[in-house]
Amino acid sequence: VQLQASGGGLVQAGDSLRLSCAASGRTLSSYAVGWFRQGPGKEREFVAAISSNSGSTFYAASVKGRFTISRDNAKNTVYLQMNSLKPEDTAVYYCAASSYYYAAPVGGGAYAYWGQGTQVTVSS
Repeated sequence: VQLQASGGGLVQAGDSLRLSCAASGRTLSSYAVGWFRQGPGKEREFVAAISSNSGSTFYAASVKGRFTISRDNAKNTVYLQMNSLKPEDTAVYYCAASSYYYAAPVGGGAYAYWGQGTQVTVSS
């Protein structure tokens, strides 16, 4: 499955953005999907994940209550709604697909397929 992340941009603190992760090649409904990010000079970190049937979601503590992950299997797309953005949310955001479809995996090693990333920059 090929993944394409989009929706990033330059926003001010407190603004919102919605990232999209569109799949091609195979139906995304067979996979759990996660969002990860890598800020400047930082290691990649987990942001959020959702199981194939949306029954399970999991969020990093730093984004819980501000970000919402959802999916539309009919559109083969997963979304990350980001509200109340902070400068520390600045990073390249990546979506990834995992064959552990019944779960919402946190570890990057559970994900075999990765998109190319979309830049999110939050100014103070």
